[in-house]
Amino acid sequence: LFSLSVFSALSQIVVSHVPTETSFRANIELVSGHSRIFSGERAHLRCSIPDVHRSNWTYLWFRGSEELSQTGQELNLLNTKVQESGKYYCQGTRNTKVGKIRTQQSVPVELKVDGGWVILQVPQHPQLVGSTLEVTCRVRGNPRLEEIILYKDGVEVMRQNGHEPDFYLTNLSLEDLGVYSCRASWDVRGRTHSAISAGAHVQILEVLSQPILKIIPNYDTQLKRMKLICHVQYNAPAPAPPIDFYFYKNNRRLGPATSDNYNVVKQTPGPYSCKARVPQLGLSKSSEPKNFGQIRVAQPQRPSHL
Repeated sequence: LFSLSVFSALSQIVVSHVPTETSFRANIELVSGHSRIFSGERAHLRCSIPDVHRSNWTYLWFRGSEELSQTGQELNLLNTKVQESGKYYCQGTRNTKVGKIRTQQSVPVELKVDGGWVILQVPQHPQLVGSTLEVTCRVRGNPRLEEIILYKDGVEVMRQNGHEPDFYLTNLSLEDLGVYSCRASWDVRGRTHSAISAGAHVQILEVLSQPILKIIPNYDTQLKRMKLICHVQYNAPAPAPPIDFYFYKNNRRLGPATSDNYNVVKQTPGPYSCKARVPQLGLSKSSEPKNFGQIRVAQPQRPSHL
C-alpha cells in the first residue's frame, strides 16, 4: 500500500509539470512590413494572445523546430543573416493554480533573408481576382535605377525606365498566378550594374469559388429526410457582403434563398445542385449537379414481332 501511494504521488507530480494546451491560438504579426529583406536589414515580429482576461503571458519563439532564447512579446532581428531565413512561430505560456498552460502555436510567418543585390517584394497574402497587385523591385543600398524589368515564369511582363521601383498589375485574373522575378539596372560612378532577383510566388484567389454540393442521406430517419450542404470559399475582405444559398432538384428550386449553406429536404432520388450568390458584388456560382439514389430511366419499348 505504501509503495502504491508513493507511485500515485509521483505520477501526480509528473503530470503537474506537463503544460496544458488551451483552446485558443497565438497570433504572430510581421510588423516591419515585407517578409523578403536584404541581409543586414532588420525584421520585427510581434506575438499576441486573444485573452479577454489580459493575463500575464510569457512568450516562446520558434524558428522551425528550434526554440529561440527570446521570451518577450516582440522579436527583433537586427543585422539579419541569410541563415535566419525560415518559418517563425510564437506561443504563450503562463502559470495558473492548476499548473502551467500553453496556447496553441501560431500560424507561421515566413521570413526570407536574401544575400544578393536585387529582391522582388510581393504581398504576403493571396490577392483577389479583379484587384491590383503591387510589387517592388529593390536594389541593395537603393541606388538610382535606370531600368527595371518584371518577369512571370521567366517571361517578360513589363519594362519601365526611371527611378520608381514599383510595378502595378491591374484587374487581376487567375492567369496572373505564378512566380515573379525582376531585373534591375543601375549606375555607380559611371559604371552600369545589372542583377536579377530570386523568384517570388504570387497567389491569386477568386472572391467566390465554384460551390461543391455534399449530400448526407438519412439525416432524419423518422421523417426520411436528407441534408444538402453547399461548400464554397468566400474570400471577400471584411466587412464582407452577405451571401445567399439556393438548392435545386431537377433544376427546380427547393424553397427560398437562405443565409445558411445547408438545407434539409425529403430524401428522394434525383439530380441535386446548389448556387451561391452575393447580390451586392454581382457574383453567382453554381455547383455541378450530383445524382442521389437510383434514377429511373424510361426504357424504349421493344417492337412486337408479327
